[in-house]
Amino acid sequence: MTTRQPQILSTTGGDLPLEEYRLALGGRAWTILHTGAILSLEDEDRFLRGDQLRLPYGIALWPAAIALAHEIAARSVQGVRVLELGAGTGLPGIVAATLGARVVQTDRNAAALVVCRRNAEHNGVVLEQRAADWTAWREADTYDFIIGADILYAESVHPHLRQIFDANLAPGGRVLISDPFRPASFELLEAMAADGWNVVVNKWTVGVVPPPRPVGVFELTRRN
Repeated sequence: MTTRQPQILSTTGGDLPLEEYRLALGGRAWTILHTGAILSLEDEDRFLRGDQLRLPYGIALWPAAIALAHEIAARSVQGVRVLELGAGTGLPGIVAATLGARVVQTDRNAAALVVCRRNAEHNGVVLEQRAADWTAWREADTYDFIIGADILYAESVHPHLRQIFDANLAPGGRVLISDPFRPASFELLEAMAADGWNVVVNKWTVGVVPPPRPVGVFELTRRN
């Protein structure tokens, strides 16, 4: 359920109204501020055409983030270290932190990090947000989980993501990437499978207006 809230995000491009999305899972509930929910292909086409006020990609709420939040809520993450790439509104990382994970959220967009912080505070969780650009990556720590929602759409960033997975995933760790089955995404997933990674997928559907949006959550682990 999405309802409009009288909250404003001030950016260098002007003030943006924020809406609120409520996600209820397993007896818990989270509320997430965002600039617009993009649940269907029609929503996405309208957003990308710019039929309405052109909004930043990173602080819209995408179906892949909702699917990844469901996937994380179905797992045991108590005490694990989680790195979230392209955090955007921060929903998956916030769910992980609520369930006991130690989470670092990263995004290169300053407005997205502001929204992340607001959402973390609103949901009563403590986690860390860092400004980070995949093309100039300096993060040295390793993590049990590296997660990202809809981050594979641009082929140009695939080599940078591969470097992050190789450098920052702890031994025995898992990469969880949610993606609405974009063709460009399969190139990276197939390349990683060919290079010695196990790739499995869980399929989720997001949205209640027919047809619901299919989203895959791909789990990548290194082969021994």
